[in-house]
Amino acid sequence: MAKRKELYDYPAKILVAFGEAVDGNYKIHKWLLENSFIELAALASALQSDSKAFNWLMQNGFNHFAAYCNAIDGDELAKIWLKKHNFSFLFVMVEAIELNPAALKWFKDNNLPIFSVINHKIYKLKEAQARDYNNVYKIHFN
Repeated sequence: MAKRKELYDYPAKILVAFGEAVDGNYKIHKWLLENSFIELAALASALQSDSKAFNWLMQNGFNHFAAYCNAIDGDELAKIWLKKHNFSFLFVMVEAIELNPAALKWFKDNNLPIFSVINHKIYKLKEAQARDYNNVYKIHFN
C-alpha cells in the first residue's frame, strides 16, 4: 500500500490553493478538482460540512483527512485515532486550530507560516460555522 499523503507533502502553491478553497473560493476549488488534487478539494468541502466529500475521503483512502475533519469538530476519538496512526502533523494542526499555545509555537518555531495561515483559515471557518449554527434565524437540517 502506498504511503498516504500528509498535508506537508504538497508543494506550497498547492497548499495556498487549498487555503483558498477552505475560504470558499469556488474557482480554486474547481482548479484543485481538475488538476489531480481531488483529495484536497474534498477535504476543503468536508471542512465546510459537506457529508458527500467526507464520505469520498473515507472511501478513497483518505481516512486520515476525514479523521482530521472530525477532530477539528471536537471528536476526541478522532484525535486519538490521528495520534495512534502516526498522523502527528495533522494532530498538531488540530491542536493549533484549538489555539493550544504549544502547537501555535511549534508552527512558528519550525518556520511553517503556510500552515499557520491554513490553521487560521480553518479556525475562522469553524468559528463562523458555530456562530451560524447558534443563530436562531438560520435554518438547520441536521
